[in-house]
Amino acid sequence: MSISSTILTGREPSGAPRSNASQRIIATGIVLVFLYYAASVVMTIIMAVLFAYFLDPVVEWLENRGMPRGLGALLMVLLMCSVLVGAISALWFRAESFAGDWPKYGAKLKAARQAVEKNLQLIETRVSEITPTEKQPAGTLRVEQAESTRSLLLEKLGSLTNIVVAATFVPFLVFFMLAAKRGVWHSTLQLFPPSERTKVKLALEKVGDVLRGYVMGNLVVMMILAVACTLLFWALDMDYPLLAGFTSGVLNLVPYFGTILSAVPPIILGLAKWNSPRNYIIVVVMMLAFHFIALNVLFPALVGRKVQLSALAVTLALLFWGWLWGAMGFLLGIPVTASIKVMCDHIEGWEPVGRWLGG
Repeated sequence: MSISSTILTGREPSGAPRSNASQRIIATGIVLVFLYYAASVVMTIIMAVLFAYFLDPVVEWLENRGMPRGLGALLMVLLMCSVLVGAISALWFRAESFAGDWPKYGAKLKAARQAVEKNLQLIETRVSEITPTEKQPAGTLRVEQAESTRSLLLEKLGSLTNIVVAATFVPFLVFFMLAAKRGVWHSTLQLFPPSERTKVKLALEKVGDVLRGYVMGNLVVMMILAVACTLLFWALDMDYPLLAGFTSGVLNLVPYFGTILSAVPPIILGLAKWNSPRNYIIVVVMMLAFHFIALNVLFPALVGRKVQLSALAVTLALLFWGWLWGAMGFLLGIPVTASIKVMCDHIEGWEPVGRWLGG
């Protein structure tokens, strides 16, 4: 009866909207579960896509000059790996020098830690006097500590494994994406009806522009912040200004928490030389100023025009992807959300979602 009425009237049964809503909720739940449990795989693919879109213009330029696309892709991947290895090696050597001088920093950090622990113990003692608690059986604390230590070790080993897997597979994925771009694009477009292929092609090109602009903008902002921090630390006569400047410049990119994180390296390094609070105040104020300028001037000019996300959408995206993927969620949350916005802009019926994300 419902089938015949649907054919005659051309309308869905009254229960169809509720069924479609339920199906969408179930599908969303399945996607979230997949993104959570396959996080390492998904994040590796996203990182490879970001690098591929970033390197693609240079590969196309080499191809237009007569170089085979596969060879151009191989050269760019090798260059990318060489630059990353060179930067990591340079920072590693500086970090080794810093490790050699660690005793003069460690003594002051130990004294500061002991002072903080003493104050915390004093507070805990006073609180326990007000609200005494029952004594726990001997051995309970030891078991909990052992369990927490074991869990922490396994968690760190798991994170290290994910990093090694990503570092191993990303170069190969980037090469295949660059070398077989035309074949991949053609196969992707064949998945859609002929009437929709033009719209899909425009959407993919827009996604490429957004991701490329995001990576380029962040690199430029990071270099500006790193140079500014290095010059500031050099002017303050700090040890290892280049190492501290690069580290603070990268940490300053962390949304909302960048001010606190970027001030930690110079404060630690300043313990060996600074006896007055003046330089510490300067560091905190300047890190706050750098973060404010990056967030309100550099990002809107270099990244915001490409990403086209509202401040509310960015905040919610960082909260969601940070909850789902941890630290990597803060790094990948904005480009993923920007890509979702582009897709919504080109999918019929989802345009309001795209407009909401863009503010």
